[in-house]
Amino acid sequence: MTENTESGLWQNIRNNALNLGLIAILAAAALAAVYVATKPSIIANQRAAQLAALTQVMPTEYFDEELLKHPITLPAPEQLNLEPATIAYAAMLKGQLNGWVLPVISLDGYSGRIHMLVGIDIHGQVTGVRITSHKETPGLGDKVDYQKSTWVDGFVGSSLSSHRWAVKKDQGDFDQFTGATITPRAVVQAVQSSLIYYKQYQDELLAALNTNVNIASAEDE
Repeated sequence: MTENTESGLWQNIRNNALNLGLIAILAAAALAAVYVATKPSIIANQRAAQLAALTQVMPTEYFDEELLKHPITLPAPEQLNLEPATIAYAAMLKGQLNGWVLPVISLDGYSGRIHMLVGIDIHGQVTGVRITSHKETPGLGDKVDYQKSTWVDGFVGSSLSSHRWAVKKDQGDFDQFTGATITPRAVVQAVQSSLIYYKQYQDELLAALNTNVNIASAEDE
């Protein structure tokens, strides 16, 4: 290989490297520009999705202030099989607490964890239940999902004292599914756990809410 040929080869390599580097920079700049341009709509869509999920378990007649306006960090989240710093939301009506939306996880699903939201009014009655994530068997256990059936509506209006908290196979008041008992049993127990949690920690929940309200009021002054 002659010196000129070698020099030309290295020049081509350098040029190609520069071109690739320039393309990478331009691509990164374009992606950054798209992200900046679409970030507000992404945030708005995420917020709308959160609100939609919350209002499925806490009907609008229970609150007149946006649910996302009143988040609190749950005390003793391990009681609901949750991680530290998990957030719950207060339903406020005419300036007064009217209910809570609590996340809860069942560890006893047939195929693993079942994540859900449970709405509870201040009297300890369920206002709604939705499964937010699960891996239950299609056509059997997945009937806990509202897109598959309205089975979870059977919890609405229930309280700790109003029902026997078990599926009928276990001498309780809640239906199981044909060929699938483990999944509804897990959900029943998780909803019951959320009611027990509310009864046990309602004072702590209220204290956390009042702290947040006071902080927000101070920031507005």
